[in-house]
Amino acid sequence: MFVSDKALELVPRYRAFLEKYIIPLEQGAIYGSFRAHLPALQALRVKAKEEGLFAPHLPVSHGGLGLSLVDFASISEVLGTSPLGHYVFNCNAPDIGNMELMHQFASPYLQEKYLRPLERGEIRSCFAMTEPEHAGSNPVHMSTTAVREGDEYVINGHKWFTSSADGASFTIVMAVTNPLAENKYERASMIVVPLDNPGYRMIRNIPIMGDEGEDYLSHSEVEFVNCRVPVSHLIGTEGSGFTLAQVRLGPGRIHHCMRWIGICERALGMMCDRAIERELNPGHSLAMQQTIQNWIAESAAEIKASRLLVLNTAHIIENKGAKAAKEDISTIKFYVSDVLMKVIDRAIQVHGGLGITDDTMLSFWYRHERGSRIYDGPDEVHKSVLARSILKSRKG
Repeated sequence: MFVSDKALELVPRYRAFLEKYIIPLEQGAIYGSFRAHLPALQALRVKAKEEGLFAPHLPVSHGGLGLSLVDFASISEVLGTSPLGHYVFNCNAPDIGNMELMHQFASPYLQEKYLRPLERGEIRSCFAMTEPEHAGSNPVHMSTTAVREGDEYVINGHKWFTSSADGASFTIVMAVTNPLAENKYERASMIVVPLDNPGYRMIRNIPIMGDEGEDYLSHSEVEFVNCRVPVSHLIGTEGSGFTLAQVRLGPGRIHHCMRWIGICERALGMMCDRAIERELNPGHSLAMQQTIQNWIAESAAEIKASRLLVLNTAHIIENKGAKAAKEDISTIKFYVSDVLMKVIDRAIQVHGGLGITDDTMLSFWYRHERGSRIYDGPDEVHKSVLARSILKSRKG
């Protein structure tokens, strides 16, 4: 449904690349040192370019494949089957969101200096918005400020869950520039900050259920102390930060949800393989247990439903804009993240003791994807948005 013939032809090529080159690197890069595997991963990026698979989301004129949002969604599902998939093909978060944002709203100067190297995969970026002092579910409460002094902004603030800041070259920071604006959604702006700036400091990589991570696979706590950047580093106009954030988040939720579906597909496959091969008694496998059969059937149905929901939402965004898909975007966020956690949990249960070890990808996903129900708006917020809209329509 909705997916073009071009994307359908690309899917097996991406799947074959993953199985042959990327999945064999997983165990060492995920549970060992990601940074030590950077040379090998960079070599795979070069190979992806040679095979015409690099940056599927970018326009052809920018070195990509020029796929539509719907077509990219189908590719994103395949790449999501490995924690390294999106990274190798340079369509990983938060870089992909920053690319889309800067492509639409950054000045020619910022595009040339920061966007082009990012698109080529020569550098990485991060996005600094969430603050430990304020509830992320209400992002208008923000203490980070950017005060204009002549031709510079002076930024002061404290951020965390600035994903992939470790090793990044620049960040896009959300800061209050117009504190007296009557409309609270017109108080913040987005500003590009190079991370070699003396006013920037990475405090730490935040341990996620015991896993600190490094480089791309990390979430950092950072601070800005009298951090000075030129006014020319502003993206869009002053006070447009929340408007830009919504533009960034619409397609971003499509990317996330399809990645989650890819994880679900692989976890389901692992669940089935384990159920078939694991014997309770000679000649009696786990696959013969009705409870296991129920889990497999429920997972397969939920994955299919998730895929159709997300592709339909991508289709609406592409044809009518993100505003028209507001309810659908909220729906896929809480529905697919719930399915994700259910499927991973079932797969772990079927694997038994093996499921909670680091001998498979399941424990990595269980730790790191639990946040799917929190980031980009907690599930409860999205449920409220959808419910209020439904109730309003009933009132007429």
